[in-house]
Amino acid sequence: MREFKRTDRVADQLQKELAVLIQREIKDPRLGMVTVSGVEVSRDLGYADVHVTLLGDTDAERVKENLGVLKRAAGFLRSKVAQRVKLRHVPELRFHFDESVVRGQRLSSLIDEAVAEDRTRHVSDDTSADGSDTDSENS
Repeated sequence: MREFKRTDRVADQLQKELAVLIQREIKDPRLGMVTVSGVEVSRDLGYADVHVTLLGDTDAERVKENLGVLKRAAGFLRSKVAQRVKLRHVPELRFHFDESVVRGQRLSSLIDEAVAEDRTRHVSDDTSADGSDTDSENS
């Protein structure tokens, strides 16, 4: 059995090439800092679902605008990929916003809040316990 499927190898190569092309070749000023977080290629290599994240603004309007720019540039990107990657057929590119980074940041901040709240509770419990001991010693 093979260790890696062909679709996985094609997806990895597409991810590398698209990351470079999006940063260097697309000159649209509306496009923010886009990172290609992953690519999934269909079994017949007809389609490639490209998952992207945005640095900074992640409000719905900004995401929609960036995805629109990428969708309009899909043909251009596909032709550039065809020049760089040796494939008989370059998959059609479909762009999707990857919410995992935003979700991860939100979960991380919730964990930080919970830890900070736990520490303040622990400190207040220690001070109240210390305060009652000193009162009984003084009596």
